[in-house]
Amino acid sequence: QVQLVESGGGLVQPGGSLTLSCAVSGSILRIDSMGWYRQAPGKERELVATITSGRRTNYADSVKLRSTISRDNAENTVTLQMNSLKPEDTAIYYCNLIGSYGLEYWGKGTLVTVSS
Repeated sequence: QVQLVESGGGLVQPGGSLTLSCAVSGSILRIDSMGWYRQAPGKERELVATITSGRRTNYADSVKLRSTISRDNAENTVTLQMNSLKPEDTAIYYCNLIGSYGLEYWGKGTLVTVSS
């Protein structure tokens, strides 16, 4: 059974940085894409950043200039580095994986709170 385990959330001051990591456990034949989504209170879940097996990246406009997503294909991990954090970045961040035949997996989420 494939599971995604997120780490790195917490309380960060405005202007600060954080790194979110996601590790895949369990057997999976192929990973096409991994990434991060977030859901703020009262809002729908939205894309933050994704990265394909070929390392093609896609970012939300709101984070594009201050975020970097990276992936270790050998270790099946994905990392999101975010800088210059703003209160509006406060959300639960979810790791996402798309594998063979479009199968999609989600982590349980990690809370990021940006506040002074």
